[in-house]
Parts: sequence; C-alpha cells; structure tokens
Amino acid sequence: MHEARPGPALQTEEALEISVSLFEAANGAPDANRPSAALRVYLSLRQQIVDMVMLPGARINEKEIAVTHGTSRTPVHEAVRRLVEEGLVEVTQRVGTYVSRIPLDRLGEAMLVRTALEVAIVQRAAMRGRAEDIARLRRLLSGQLACIAAADIVGFHRADEDFHEALADIAGFPGVWRMIQQAKTQIDRYRRLTLPMPGRMEVVVAEHGQVVAMLEAGDALQAAAAMREHLDQVLPVLEIARTHRPEYFIAHLPDNHQAGPYW
Repeated sequence: MHEARPGPALQTEEALEISVSLFEAANGAPDANRPSAALRVYLSLRQQIVDMVMLPGARINEKEIAVTHGTSRTPVHEAVRRLVEEGLVEVTQRVGTYVSRIPLDRLGEAMLVRTALEVAIVQRAAMRGRAEDIARLRRLLSGQLACIAAADIVGFHRADEDFHEALADIAGFPGVWRMIQQAKTQIDRYRRLTLPMPGRMEVVVAEHGQVVAMLEAGDALQAAAAMREHLDQVLPVLEIARTHRPEYFIAHLPDNHQAGPYW
C-alpha cells in the first residue's frame, strides 16, 4: 500500500466553504443527524481523493484526520463510512483503511452515463445559446490555455470542469451537471493521471474549441458529434495510465461498495 503523496492542499478553506454551500443549496442544510463537521470532513477527503492528493492505496488514519480537522473521531468515522459506500475508500479487517484503487469496470459505465447526458446537453445548448454564452465559453477556453502555459495541471482540471458545467448551465440543465459529477467520480481520478501526458491538455482544448464552434454555428447535430468525439477519447488513454501506474487500478471493487449520491 502507498502512503499519501505529499503536496499542497488543493482545497483551500475558501474553496471548502464554497463546496459546503453548494452542497447545502442542492441538498438542504445538514440537520442534527448530519453534523456539519462530518460533512466538512467528507467533502475535504473526497476532494483530496478525486484530486489524487490521497493516492490509491494510501492508508487512512482517522485519528490524524480528526486532529487535522480539529474534530473528534466520530465525524471522521461517519465521513469515511460514506466514502466506503461511494467506493472511494476500502476497509480490510485486521489490515486497515485505505483509499480505494480505481475500478476498471466502473470506468466504462461512468463514461456511458456521462456521454449520454453531455451529448443531450450540447444539443440543447446549441438551440438556446446566445452570443454572450459563446463569449463565456471562449473565456473559459482562454483560461484553459493559460493553465497549459503555466503547467498548472490542477488549474486545468478545474477549468475543464468549469467548461462542462457552463454547457449545462447554458442548456438550462444545471442540475444535470451535478448528476454527471457523481457518475464520473472514478473517471476524474483516472483523468488526473492522464493530463500530465505530453500534448494531452492541448488535445482537450482543441476538442472543446470544436464543440464551441458548432454551438456558435447553431448546429445541434454537429455539436453533439463533437462532444461525443471528445468524450470517446477519454478511455483509450487508459492503457497508457495503467502501464505507468498499474498499482493504482483494480478490476472491480468488492461487492460491499455501491455508488450513491453525496451523503
């Protein structure tokens, strides 16, 4: 098993506050049975796992996490239990608790769901998009290029998320983006391994640009085709990532893991 890779915390206190606010806006503020401390620990750990700060196979020490977050063990244990249910953490009796490896069988399912939803989103966006929407998307593309120039992989991933979220917003389906985020959790972990590959981020931006061009033309069918082509390129890169880091992957998760909505 691997210990967590040292590095800067990718989720600042301000970002965590935003995550909590967005979660509560979508799902309701936590009640007495959902203590805020548990929610905050959950969101923080989840983000670190998805961002690959906590690497697959890293040991999870609930006592240390409690100290880091200034809370008792109970909220941490509740957060870890929820991450186990999501397939992001695994518990092995008499061995310990670890960040789950990336399950290969979940990746195909996740991309099937994501592709179906995002293709529908861009078709709708092509019919609803206005000039200011296209300008918004082009600003996001410029931000992605700036991240490439700065070799900012973390920033690029977030800029990529912003782009896809903006498409859902333009389509008038912002709630669908939250569904997509949940479905693609394991995909995001894998994608963090592929972004550093030479030329990978440039390809992503070029594909985004093609989607925007078709939206600007108001061509729903071609916009959908461009999005499908973009997403179809995600899994073929998998074998390269597996070759470099085979220890990060597993064929499938144990049967007791089941993906579900946040919290």
